[in-house]
Parts: sequence; structure tokens; C-alpha cells
Amino acid sequence: MQFSFPWPVTQGEWLAWSAAAVTIFIGLFVMFMPRLALRLFRLQPAAERTEMLVVPRAIIGGFYIGFGLAAMMLAQPFIYLALGAAWAVSAFGCAISMLSDGAKALYSWLFLLLSLVLAVLPLAFVMGFVA
Repeated sequence: MQFSFPWPVTQGEWLAWSAAAVTIFIGLFVMFMPRLALRLFRLQPAAERTEMLVVPRAIIGGFYIGFGLAAMMLAQPFIYLALGAAWAVSAFGCAISMLSDGAKALYSWLFLLLSLVLAVLPLAFVMGFVA
């Protein structure tokens, strides 16, 4: 069996591929710069608790990199559907936090917008809105 990298051809494939690329970029950022990422997320680990850096590196960074790479390397509609659905649920969680926790700062709106954009890009391709 020969494996080749499926390069996007249509505009819809490029949109879905771009969402996967941004997901990988976020994962790489969190994996290799967890302190800065936590600061941007408004979370600060205690200086003496360096073991807390395992969580963002492994769960956020590793998962985002793995999911994004799987979407890029396999380029299958169902994987793009899963990527879009995951980002949509992330946006839903952000909206719940904004409504129930009162987290309505600019940062919350920016993360909601980012999540919605990264959800719409692959979903527009999979649902046939963009060919």
C-alpha cells in the first residue's frame, strides 16, 4: 500500500485543510510554549508546580496536533466533519461559559469567534456549501 499526502484541490478542501492547519498550529504553540499559552488563556500555574505543564502539553497540544494531522493526512470528509463538530462544541462551551459564568470579556468573544470560524471551515466543505 502506497501512502501519499493528499494535497487539497478544491476551494472547499482548502478551507477544511486550513482549519486543520490552524488546529495543528495551536497545538504546537501549546505544546512547545505552555507557559505563554496558559498566560494567554488567563491561567497561571504556580512556579513551583511545573508538573501542571503536563496537562496543556499532552491534552491540548498533543490532541490538537494529532487531530489536525489526521485530518490533513487522511483528508476524508468524516474526519473533517469530526474536526468541525469538535470546534463547534468548543464554541458551544464558550457560549455556555459566557452565559452562565458571566465570562463576557473581549478574550471570551475572540475565542468564541475563533472556534466558530474553525468549525465553519470544514463543515462548509463537508455539508456541500463550498465545493
